[in-house]
Amino acid sequence: MTTPVCAHIALGSNLGDRDALIDAAVAALGDTPGITVTARSSRYATAALLPDGAPPSWNIDYLNEVVAIETTLAPAALIARTKAIEAALGRRPAERWAPRLIDIDILSYGDSVIREDNLVIPHPGLAARAFVLDPWAEIAPDWRHPVLGKTVLELKNALDRS
Repeated sequence: MTTPVCAHIALGSNLGDRDALIDAAVAALGDTPGITVTARSSRYATAALLPDGAPPSWNIDYLNEVVAIETTLAPAALIARTKAIEAALGRRPAERWAPRLIDIDILSYGDSVIREDNLVIPHPGLAARAFVLDPWAEIAPDWRHPVLGKTVLELKNALDRS
């Protein structure tokens, strides 16, 4: 039997019934053999992160949450499962940064550092994103970034919120 690994997953939605979509995604994670949801953060309403020149129609606030899981799934199987959940909840391929029904990102997988074509862990950019760090700090403030060497709480406190 594989030893379970603690991983952290970010969930976001800015289309449809955002609360119901996030709840359904968390339930689907928990219903997956090899995954146990062990903690959930509060939900945060945050402005959409948009590139320069994005259409005004993309400026729709997100709801964001972070969950902790214990999993025996390998990272490749975990990313495949998150993509399957997104598809089952109606997410379709769209332009990067476009509004979406559900977005599920793997933030961490134990203290692993993974750099593959379809999977980068820890998630790139997480150190600059309040919509990730604020909820994550609720449930795992002491998780230490294996590359940056800082805890989630330290990263959160270092954010430029101006």
